[in-house]
Amino acid sequence: MFDYLLSDKQKKLRDETRDFVKSIPRKMILEMDADKIQFPKEFLQEAGKRNLMGCRYPEKWGGRGMDWVSTCMVMEEIGVLGYIFACTFGVGAELVCDAIILHGNDIQKEKYVKPLLKGKTFAAECLTEPRSGSDFFGTTTTAIDKGDHYLLNGQKRFIVGGEGADFFLVYARTDHEVPAHKGISCFIVDKTKGVKTQYLYGLMGCRGGGAARMVFKDVIVPKKNLLGELNKGIKIFNTMMIPERLGTAAMTIGAAIPALDVATGYTSKRKAFGQPVAAFQGVSFQVAEAITLLDAARAMIYTTARAVDEHIHEKKIRRLVSQTKKFVTESCQKAVHNAMQVMGGIGYTNIYPVERIFRDLRLASIWTGTNEVMSMIIANEWYKEYWQNKKAGKIRDLETDAQEAHAADEKIFE
Repeated sequence: MFDYLLSDKQKKLRDETRDFVKSIPRKMILEMDADKIQFPKEFLQEAGKRNLMGCRYPEKWGGRGMDWVSTCMVMEEIGVLGYIFACTFGVGAELVCDAIILHGNDIQKEKYVKPLLKGKTFAAECLTEPRSGSDFFGTTTTAIDKGDHYLLNGQKRFIVGGEGADFFLVYARTDHEVPAHKGISCFIVDKTKGVKTQYLYGLMGCRGGGAARMVFKDVIVPKKNLLGELNKGIKIFNTMMIPERLGTAAMTIGAAIPALDVATGYTSKRKAFGQPVAAFQGVSFQVAEAITLLDAARAMIYTTARAVDEHIHEKKIRRLVSQTKKFVTESCQKAVHNAMQVMGGIGYTNIYPVERIFRDLRLASIWTGTNEVMSMIIANEWYKEYWQNKKAGKIRDLETDAQEAHAADEKIFE
């Protein structure tokens, strides 16, 4: 985040986060990318000890009582280590905690949020299924009411942290007699009998985060572990789209920064035709484009974070968050592409970390809702907003600002 947009309190937290990032051994980064570490428990435990997770939650539950701007700043700094570090950090500290803080009761917060933010337990969100990704309402996982408990059956896949989690946030169909949006509930599911990590995915990048297929077979879920209201899981899902997508944007920019840093240093030292390659416009202009994209992305993240903190209308937030996720992830991917390009062949090797960053960031425009889905949401909300403003007469009639604006015979729409 830009220094001049941060308060002294936020700068202090940023510096604490940077100290933490510097403490992470190079070996951990390399072993995660090599899949020798399947889930970074030590990393999360240390983050918890330093009280870096969930900074926007009330101090009562282990947070720092800060805001979304602070959260985005922390996620950006964590992302510098590597995209998967921010992913595992965000899934537990931001996604799962957010759901319980916003929709859970005090007993659930005491039991699950406090130890999670201290790094004593780990959690994962179970949303995507083999038959449904962005189609939330296509879930086939079921939770049947058995009187004093629910019986959970189904599968979830691509679950970051699935390998290391102690409990899961699971969406399941609880009423088949109504439309899906009225019959899905959310549960806190402990890792107990019937909960199985069936498969660890061999990923192109973002390795070491315990991405797994989870199988739930006749799992007994106590009634007290229902999160929020029965059959109202859509309420939780809708609020989760903010941390999922805004958090994704913030962590992506953090993960892209090292690629530009490395490329800047390399092109300053590497010589061709008797001068540093940075002196050639074909190189320097690509670096200029990359830093412009990253600064624009950061500005958008900050603006959206402020909008969420100010509690503006949920429809506007939905559009801004979707725009931010799409623009930031694509901008960061382009910036990393440029970084590799100006380094030439050496950037394509593991002599430098750019190739790992390139692989890792390919995930950014896919997970937490593909960027195509983001475009659908953006267009849908923008058209609604346009016509609402028109009907309310809130803006100038811009269509009339043309010489022949009243040539009715030329304005034929059907």
